[in-house]
Amino acid sequence: MPFIAGTTTKTGLTVKARLDRRTYKRGVKVTQKEIKALNLKPHDFHGEWNYTIAPKGHAA
Repeated sequence: MPFIAGTTTKTGLTVKARLDRRTYKRGVKVTQKEIKALNLKPHDFHGEWNYTIAPKGHAA
């Protein structure tokens, strides 16, 4: 199955996906201040794309 919903890993991770048909505003800008306020921890491999996000007060 070539779709993301059919994706699994050797360790048993299963991906579930569904189509979101809502409409979102285009052109919304996120400021650097807003980005810095997020609890993001970049991963070692391509941290600009791969990261963990956690609620405030929790280790990411």
